[in-house]
Amino acid sequence: MESLIASRIQDAYKICNNASIPKFVGFLRPEETAVVASQTVHYNLKHLLFGGYENAERVFFGVFPNWCEEDTTLFPITALTFTYRKVDTLSHRDFLGSFMALGITRESVGDILIEEGRAVAFFTKEVAVYVKEQIRKIGRVGVDIQEGYTGTLPGRSSFAEVTDTVASARLDCVVAALAGVSRNTAAELIEQKLVTLNSVCAEKTVTIIKNADTLSIRGKGKFIIDSIDEQTKKGRLKIKAKKYI
Repeated sequence: MESLIASRIQDAYKICNNASIPKFVGFLRPEETAVVASQTVHYNLKHLLFGGYENAERVFFGVFPNWCEEDTTLFPITALTFTYRKVDTLSHRDFLGSFMALGITRESVGDILIEEGRAVAFFTKEVAVYVKEQIRKIGRVGVDIQEGYTGTLPGRSSFAEVTDTVASARLDCVVAALAGVSRNTAAELIEQKLVTLNSVCAEKTVTIIKNADTLSIRGKGKFIIDSIDEQTKKGRLKIKAKKYI
């Protein structure tokens, strides 16, 4: 899998360089973005990761020729808003299952964000047109579909404040504090590729976390680091973060 993604990234760079046009690869899973990071150091072209909104988990990789700015509006991504009765309960699995039943590949679908009575899902542009034409129900629930979204994305408006202290700003220390687990367990989560840092799969426990970084811990939630640079009298670091709820 890693070699396949690496080859696709290399091809994107070659096409961008030779044809002098932007080229995109996606949607990528968090663990695939780590491969992207290892490839970009070999090329002298502008690049960007974007999934339709800030801090998306599943993202496109875009590479741009020198004449072109890294413009998120150029990414071939379309958001669709699904509305339905608030008394009906739909899950991520319900939506994904309905999309897959149409023969759509997982690589064509980005993040699916759900709240009571509304969901916003991101697709490649071609697939978004197909979904809008074909979908009338998710499971047994009737839905209305509109292109784009207005207001705050589902699940992005509410936060819980998290405060703790850590021995250092190393990734394993921070993950342990945010997830409420031991440092050894935190290291295992990182090794199992269950932690993403700024939408990229984290691979090194010694990576230093900075203010404004975004961490996603599979099964534990998504966090934005507000601050991690104030020391206590005992020499530990105070960590303040917001957790999406």
